[in-house]
Amino acid sequence: MNNIREITDNVFYVGVNDRRIDRFENMFPLTKGVAYNSYLIKDKKNVLLDSVEAAFTRAYLENIEKALDGEDLDYLVVHHMEPDHCRNIDFVLNKYPNAKFVGNAKTFKFYEQFYNDAFKDRYYEVKEGDEIDLGKHKLKFVFAPMVHWPEVMMSYESTDKLLFTADAFGAFNTIDGHLKAKNIIHRGNWLDEARRYYVNIVGKFGNQVQALFKKVHDLEVNAILPLHGPVYDDKDSIDFIMEKYNKWSTFTPEEKGVVIVFASMYGDTEQACDILAKELDELGVNEEIEIYDVSNTDLSYIISACHKYSHAVFAPINYNSGLYYKMGAFLEELVGTGYKNRHVAFLNNWSWGGTSLKVSKELLETGKHTYIGEDVLINSSVKDQQVEEIKNLAKAIKEDLDRM
Repeated sequence: MNNIREITDNVFYVGVNDRRIDRFENMFPLTKGVAYNSYLIKDKKNVLLDSVEAAFTRAYLENIEKALDGEDLDYLVVHHMEPDHCRNIDFVLNKYPNAKFVGNAKTFKFYEQFYNDAFKDRYYEVKEGDEIDLGKHKLKFVFAPMVHWPEVMMSYESTDKLLFTADAFGAFNTIDGHLKAKNIIHRGNWLDEARRYYVNIVGKFGNQVQALFKKVHDLEVNAILPLHGPVYDDKDSIDFIMEKYNKWSTFTPEEKGVVIVFASMYGDTEQACDILAKELDELGVNEEIEIYDVSNTDLSYIISACHKYSHAVFAPINYNSGLYYKMGAFLEELVGTGYKNRHVAFLNNWSWGGTSLKVSKELLETGKHTYIGEDVLINSSVKDQQVEEIKNLAKAIKEDLDRM
């Protein structure tokens, strides 16, 4: 109880941490859980912004009650109808019978798909640009369809200049004391988890994120308040995350570096990738070199790394004359996140024949990539000839990095 935080005058954080969840959306592994953020603005009219997951009803309602401090709730605004943000809508509306349920037409459609229409008489439908006057605070609605669901909207509080951004600008990991991004933004794995969250969940909708940027470009923003992760409430952290989102949503590499992604059943292809990494180092490549095995690393981490760096080397192998299944799954997911505009190369173990190299290239062909060097072809194991070819590929990658 009383796990509330005052972000600015009469604007409270009333969210919760989930340290028991193993996978986000039952897909992406979480090593440090996730936070479900919800906010409450107190004024002449009190408004609650979004809800949390079902397992936290009691703690969540206690947070709301403590923040209200005996006052009633006038509005519940739902920016995003994904269940981790809407499982407690009915509990809130039952506890506060005078509260209006604020959403757009698609919000209510989704609500009825997931639940029912028991609160239909309390719907308060808003459209793009509509505003709710709370007293001192004014809440204006900015629609953000497909960032990353069709019904998503955001709201801009024009007095304190606060932007409530739904899932945009979110991150994995619980909030461990530090609610403000400025306290964690350059520590630990925070950025890696923010990137992994964006790339795997919002990733493919880069055009929609850019459209949103145009909508909010002229707004003065003192704080960004997402539904997961920390709050950005100072210029440095706002500029930092906006710059990252601009790169991520335009599929621009964050930095120069080489990701090597391989499939290997008995270690021969893996050995070839290690040789390539060694050669890159000996040629003086100072940028990061990261090697991933598609069979023992969750794909979300590999996909995040591919979006981070400028260069990638893919090392597929044949399986039953086709593409090794886990490499195929990885490449399909990677392409599904909108992966494009990278410098890529191939190292292929074709053994007794098959189409793995052809299929891999076909999967990636929509990404408008620049192909580097000659494909290295390995017949079962690495021979002296392949070592020379790997050296030549390393040289081509090094020269390409130097030109960037």
